[in-house]
Amino acid sequence: MAGSEGSGILRHEARHDGWVPSQGQRQEVADAIDRHITEHFGPVEGVLHEMVSHLVAVHIYVIEPTDRRPFRTLITSGMSELPMTVPQGHGISPYAELAICLPADWPLDQESFRDENVYWPVRLLKQVARLPHEYGTWVGPWHSVPNGDPAGPYAPATPFAGVVVVPMLTVPEEAQTVDVGGGTRIELLALLPLHPAEIALKVERGTNALVEALDRGHITEAFDPNRPPLV
Repeated sequence: MAGSEGSGILRHEARHDGWVPSQGQRQEVADAIDRHITEHFGPVEGVLHEMVSHLVAVHIYVIEPTDRRPFRTLITSGMSELPMTVPQGHGISPYAELAICLPADWPLDQESFRDENVYWPVRLLKQVARLPHEYGTWVGPWHSVPNGDPAGPYAPATPFAGVVVVPMLTVPEEAQTVDVGGGTRIELLALLPLHPAEIALKVERGTNALVEALDRGHITEAFDPNRPPLV
């Protein structure tokens, strides 16, 4: 995983030798996420439930496209079952959930999921949601995660081989944090898939270089599977 400083790649050791069953999310947290999604993102088309889970149960809400957000938004509920290991001094919540925004016509039925070219964004959400709990670390804005070492494409028909965690630019500020109550807040962050050259840019030249490239390309968290590399 490349940190926000962009100074190379940090390699982490797994904390667990085998399967660790999820204990399940507190009901008040699940309810707060449900209310937040409905209020700020629109009608829920359905939920991709995870029945058997390692460390945390990562359920995925699917929000229908709207005129304001003409794409399908997938948001996790369950990553925040456990706190991340956030170093002191960063001032961010140890609780987070993730989103990825797919084209409106991206299929999300079980039959289509047999094709890895369709399923990989869902798999990516689950992998990154578990990563901080598996490795005793954290994910925050501008952290990046390559798909393997060396990084390879997520699926045969896609060139994308890594992801950067980004603030959500298509929603107002109040939609970016889930207020659970009792002083607990959950940061809602988005995943933006990257081309190999974009991953290399961040690793070699730092976060600012990647941010500048994304700005030049007018890139938001709305994923375009056909976009060319920015470098």
